[in-house]
Amino acid sequence: MKFEGTVIKYGDNVDTDVIIPARYLNTIDKKELASHCMEDLDTTFTSRVKAGDIMVAGENFGCGSSREHAPIAIKESGISVVIAKSFARIFYRNSINIGLAIVECPEAAEAIEEGHIVEADLDNGILTDKTTGASFKTAPFPQFIQNIIENGGLIESIRKGAVK
Repeated sequence: MKFEGTVIKYGDNVDTDVIIPARYLNTIDKKELASHCMEDLDTTFTSRVKAGDIMVAGENFGCGSSREHAPIAIKESGISVVIAKSFARIFYRNSINIGLAIVECPEAAEAIEEGHIVEADLDNGILTDKTTGASFKTAPFPQFIQNIIENGGLIESIRKGAVK
């Protein structure tokens, strides 16, 4: 499983209330959630994100409430993978459950800059900043997590028999 895209970068402690503000939690429409993703932190996000882009962040990404709306909004906005120094634990699990690839790699998150082109090879656990040529090693995704992401989330994976 490989992803390649342009980086959109954020700092530390980006919480779920910033990822998708609470005033939009009255909908389950994924496109509507995506249209408000990051708007309280970055008013330009939805106008510049493209399908396949990669989000890079600092420490404790996804802290705050346990809402699944946050990773759904990120995924539906077009982000293919999130690379961070660290993730809030429940955000990490919610992301996998909805099929959003996320990778914890402090070295990569520190070195990769906004606008760089990055390739994430999750089969082999290699992140490559194609802009600088730097490579970073991370744990490859286990096959069952790859199945969940490739099938669009845990529920879809179970429906398709890809995860039991």
